[in-house]
Amino acid sequence: MEEGDISLHLCVIKTKNTQASFNRFKQKVKDTRRMKNTTTIAALLVFISSTALAQSTSSSAGQNIILTLTDAIEFSFINTGNSVGNDVTLPFSNVNAYANGVESTAQELKVRSNKGFTVTVKTTATNFSYNGSATPVPVMPILQVLGLQVTANGTGGNIAAPFANSSYNTLSSTSQNLINYGHRGGNQTFSIKYKATPGFAYPAGTYTAEIVYTATQT
Repeated sequence: MEEGDISLHLCVIKTKNTQASFNRFKQKVKDTRRMKNTTTIAALLVFISSTALAQSTSSSAGQNIILTLTDAIEFSFINTGNSVGNDVTLPFSNVNAYANGVESTAQELKVRSNKGFTVTVKTTATNFSYNGSATPVPVMPILQVLGLQVTANGTGGNIAAPFANSSYNTLSSTSQNLINYGHRGGNQTFSIKYKATPGFAYPAGTYTAEIVYTATQT
């Protein structure tokens, strides 16, 4: 070869085994993917098994709550908070009081009951008891002298006749219905007032009558 000539050498590599090598490569890829899938499935099965195992070890407990209720009722004066009210004094200090009678202030009572109820009223005697110097001892009948009026009714029931919220009705030693069909509840209240009209027939002294109210569940 003369100086300045450029020679080109071509190297030819035989590839008769190239296809086989490619096939082996593809098989390795498949095997690798299959192993990854197998690993994923195995991990999923372990998770499911672990979850199932955790659920199978849980435990529950329960019980019934039973309320045992009985019929209950309470009757009280609001000004004292118990079943004994304050004394109600009606002073007759002049002739106008004797002529027109004397009214008391309103007295408020409260019923607490888990059932409907009625309220009755009566006196414990037919006559006023007397404390004074007059002789012979005067006899003042309650029936002719002492009246009662219902001035407010928050019981949900009805004022029983002959009592009313606009007039006085006389009291007696015989029990009389005062409130009918009162509703159950914890603050069923009503108010009453008294009026005494003894006239001019009785001497000075202190006359006392005891009034009893009774609330009964229906």
